[in-house]
Amino acid sequence: MITVMPTINDTPSGSRLHISIFGRRNAGKSSLINALTSQRAAIVSPVPGTTTDPVAKTMEMLPLGPVVITDTAGIDDSGDLGALRVEQTLRVIDRTDLAVLALDPACPPDAFEADLLLRLRAQRRPVVAAVTKADLPIPPEAALLWAEARNLPVARVSTVTREGIEELKRLLINAAPAVLVNVGVLDGLIGPGDCAVLVVPIDKAAPKGRLILPQVMTIRDALDHDAFTLVVKERELKFALHTLTVAPKLVVTDSQAVLKAAADTPEEIPFTTFSILMARMKGDLDQLVRGVKAVERLRPGARVLVAEACTHHRQADDIGKVQIPRWLRQVVGGDIAFAFSSGPDFPPDLASYDLVIHCGGCMINRQEMLSRGLKADTAGVPMVNYGVFLSHVHGVLERALKPFPSAYLTYRDG
Repeated sequence: MITVMPTINDTPSGSRLHISIFGRRNAGKSSLINALTSQRAAIVSPVPGTTTDPVAKTMEMLPLGPVVITDTAGIDDSGDLGALRVEQTLRVIDRTDLAVLALDPACPPDAFEADLLLRLRAQRRPVVAAVTKADLPIPPEAALLWAEARNLPVARVSTVTREGIEELKRLLINAAPAVLVNVGVLDGLIGPGDCAVLVVPIDKAAPKGRLILPQVMTIRDALDHDAFTLVVKERELKFALHTLTVAPKLVVTDSQAVLKAAADTPEEIPFTTFSILMARMKGDLDQLVRGVKAVERLRPGARVLVAEACTHHRQADDIGKVQIPRWLRQVVGGDIAFAFSSGPDFPPDLASYDLVIHCGGCMINRQEMLSRGLKADTAGVPMVNYGVFLSHVHGVLERALKPFPSAYLTYRDG
């Protein structure tokens, strides 16, 4: 898989609307992504199976704003290697906000398309159909009727003449799930003129010369709310709060400094962590709060999956590989059997685990985080994220959840 890495001026991939293009080999998927982006983002060839892995391209699509468009391998790929490619394609559904089903008029839709549509609708993904190759003398009626019979918005397109491309864009704009577009980190927590104090430890794990993504996202979202931020290290928090003439509307801390930050923040000032903000923005905070209750029920020998949505260089005191296992062993009072996953490799079978502890998910989009939560829920396995877990073991989770009434009541009332 090609990971889209943002530059300093880019909207992070996880905050963009994800549009994915599915279909058979040679249905024109790669040509379609090139036409939509007006760039040569994907390799095009008459040889079936040219696209072997998901290929993502970022762009602006007004009025949707920043989007990620992903090209996928054909759903009809064959052989052992082809089966692996199809598996990778189906995994893309988890992070898809809006799907395009490319229909080749030369190959009338059958079980391949029907199965894919069933999977997309099972995960409640909106789908738009594109009947490709309109520049060729191939009757499109069978593909058009198949899409219309299934109530799919459909456009007939040519990537050669660009016939229907603008119509396809219009259908995408109309079908886009508005709830997933422009979700703010601090929505409902601050307003114009408010101040948020951000506690940002600078340690070995901090990228040299820059801040980590959740911190940058929070600063930017404060500006979008016409508010302002005061950024301090944990040692300066108490002094900073003392020097402010007006109390801040919110204090947000990195989870690794949560105990000291909570002690230095007066009770009357709302307080939370970056990871809890990510949990609310990216996933189901109530589910993650329910999941932390399972920590109290764990016993030595339990199996725990620690999952991260990205891959990064691990430090000697890495939070996922070292700190969280250390804390959990102390809480349980014995050894735990840990398994680890990173990047897109979230295990499909979770039933053998007693708990999933997931990162904040800042590098993936909301759909993928919700999909992971749904998989855990379906398997009957509790799931919690790093920030909720660390606040819980430090005894400050109830306070960190007070800005979020539903999650606060879930935790307080069990």
